[in-house]
Amino acid sequence: MRPVPGIEDLLRLHAPQVLGALVRRYGHFDLAEDATQEALLAAAQQWPAAGVPDNPRGWLIKVASRRLTEALRSEEARRRREQTVAALTPRDAFTAPAPSESRAPSDDDTLTLLFLCCHPELTPAAQIALTLRAVGGLTTAEIARAHLVPEATMAQRVSRAKQRVRGVPFRQPGPEDRDQRLAAVLQVLYLIFNEGYTATSGSDLHRADLAREAIRLTRAVRRLLPRDGAVTGLLALMLLTDARSAARTGPHGELIPLDEQDRTRWDGDAITEGTALVEEALSEGPAGAYQLQAAIAALHDEAARAEDTDWPQILALYDLLVRRAPEPMAELGRAVAVAMVHGPEAGLAEVAGLEGRLAGHHRLDAVRAHLLEKAGDIEGARAAYRSAAARTLSVPETRYLQMRAARLGPPV
Repeated sequence: MRPVPGIEDLLRLHAPQVLGALVRRYGHFDLAEDATQEALLAAAQQWPAAGVPDNPRGWLIKVASRRLTEALRSEEARRRREQTVAALTPRDAFTAPAPSESRAPSDDDTLTLLFLCCHPELTPAAQIALTLRAVGGLTTAEIARAHLVPEATMAQRVSRAKQRVRGVPFRQPGPEDRDQRLAAVLQVLYLIFNEGYTATSGSDLHRADLAREAIRLTRAVRRLLPRDGAVTGLLALMLLTDARSAARTGPHGELIPLDEQDRTRWDGDAITEGTALVEEALSEGPAGAYQLQAAIAALHDEAARAEDTDWPQILALYDLLVRRAPEPMAELGRAVAVAMVHGPEAGLAEVAGLEGRLAGHHRLDAVRAHLLEKAGDIEGARAAYRSAAARTLSVPETRYLQMRAARLGPPV
């Protein structure tokens, strides 16, 4: 045994590989996931005092396998299941391999597990919960806290998701639908990141644990698919966006908009890495949504001052983005770019064209308020800020929008 710092990170690194090994060997996703969690808990309790084993992954597989076979024995078809397990289990299944041996599962299990957790029969909420639990190694309580729901509610969501994928073969999708399934995996990772970077509800603007977890998982996917432009682009987008985190809130948790942030507090290392990844992603084939959004983020991050931002180039990238991946939020971002290049009135005309698809969304009102203020329509801006404040569930955003409305003075 050897004492090693960062046990939590080590457990999260091995969690999907251990679970993948159990599911591939025995099936029974739900029981395998429970057994993996029990092994992780045992390690968290034992390793700090005893030290980390020379082969931590082998240790975890050994413990999880024992827990799984115990669970299988307790079911009604005990004898039949034991025979099946015995037939499938190698002789040395319960002996941790030596550090030099390669019998442990390959990292490909992580990607296979992601495909399973993002199975198309699951809802997006279930995909996110199962991904964080099975691949991220988060406990149900941690996932519940991150999403501001009771632990019992999240436990039911995770349980239903595990039951839903029970019996689904543990293998990567075939070439005919692999791209579509990979797109679903990346979308789930992006949703996790967005919820961490700008929480949709609650008292905190930023949930750093979720954002970090999304970045960690995306790095894992990129290690497996290093030449995939969408994967590289998504990682770049996350890094370039998260680089601004420290400057997004004031001392009391108040929101600070991009053009007012202290850019010396941005993470220069993340910006350097993200910018290099953008260049790499754009060289790996036709630019998709993640690559283009990452390129836009890079232009923002490379500007030393807000007034140095290359808005014409950002607008050109948004034009490409909305043509290749038409989506209302991308078009709302383009409306801001139009306003910065051609004036607030031009931007307001773009916003008006989004009324049907974003009706009732607080971000539409917030952008409209900002552009009305720039255009000199104080009354209209005040009303739009108040409308946006009433529609968001985020406490920091509500306070910020109310402050912007109050700053414009009382109604005439």
